[in-house]
Amino acid sequence: MTTKLNVLILGASYGSLLATKILLAGHDVSLVCTQSTADLIGLNGTRVRFPVKGLDHLVEVDSRQLKGQLRALTPQQVRPGDFDLVCLAMQEPQYGAQGIRELMHSIAAQKLPCLSIMNMPPLPYLQRMGQLSVQKLTECYRDPEVWSGFDPRFVTLCSPDPQAFRPNPQAPHVLQVGLATNFKAACFDDEASNAILFQLEHDIAQAKWLDMSQGVSQELDLPVKLKVHRSIYVPLAKWCMLMTGNYRCVLPQEVCSIQNAVHQDLALSKSIYEWVEDICFKLGAAPADLVPFEKYALATQSLLKPSSVARSLAAGAVDVERLDRLVQLIAQELGLDPSPATHTVNSVNGWLERNKAAHLKASQAALAVKGPNASLAEA
Repeated sequence: MTTKLNVLILGASYGSLLATKILLAGHDVSLVCTQSTADLIGLNGTRVRFPVKGLDHLVEVDSRQLKGQLRALTPQQVRPGDFDLVCLAMQEPQYGAQGIRELMHSIAAQKLPCLSIMNMPPLPYLQRMGQLSVQKLTECYRDPEVWSGFDPRFVTLCSPDPQAFRPNPQAPHVLQVGLATNFKAACFDDEASNAILFQLEHDIAQAKWLDMSQGVSQELDLPVKLKVHRSIYVPLAKWCMLMTGNYRCVLPQEVCSIQNAVHQDLALSKSIYEWVEDICFKLGAAPADLVPFEKYALATQSLLKPSSVARSLAAGAVDVERLDRLVQLIAQELGLDPSPATHTVNSVNGWLERNKAAHLKASQAALAVKGPNASLAEA
């Protein structure tokens, strides 16, 4: 390792997975989160539990025992100029929140390299492809103005292939890895920024964890690596998976597991997967950039929970990442048939409409309890 890096990660839930790998490699990380989560992490660090091949137990990694230093900050505490790289690890609608929105503008002004590990690609990343009229896609974003100040050369996408979840929602500093695949990052259009990515790739690959949990000391090569690709299209492989599995967990009136979404009608799943592949090819991807359907289908056999977007909608979310609608619009713009996404888009729309109606009803009921002088915002 030649240079110690200082990495800023927006989002302390899924972001703690990448943070743990970076800390293990000896670099420093600051996680951006709420004050309550920052206080919790400040006291207890983070815990990430990994499945390791050949072991019959999960390996828990405590951030306080890693080489790098971890800090947890609120958006207002961040000084963007202190960092070498920014990783975007929150759900897309969250970037428009007060505090985060202003921080994003500061990051853009500093021209810091930004690596997104969102399912939803940042608009400046889509601009790099050249074929798309990005303005036609802004309806899919909660607050598209968040992205207006970013230079596309310094924004890239990393396919968030590893699956992880909070085993206890009451413990936001604990994350469990369900599917330990790799992060696959596309390069920037700036070689100085790419040097940072390649250094992280190398250092993460070399880092080992000394596990003492079973009473004996053993050096482990933990899964989940960072793989950097020169092709900007490699992260699009995730679109095929999301549209075939994750978003199809959202049924009109209920949600199901990713396994069920894919395997209940494998032929239909394959046709949707291949439809998204065609979109990726038309954008410029090569077959080697994507993942064969058979490999994906095999991996989903172990995904027994609904996807995060399905769980969010079932829990009453009124905003989710709309990659389903984005892919549908891109297909339409490229002159391809958008209809394979129609059922899924309609299902997500239906959940959002019901959740917004329920939220409004609850707000009005709370307003009525507070009395005639209260405002809807207070409710």
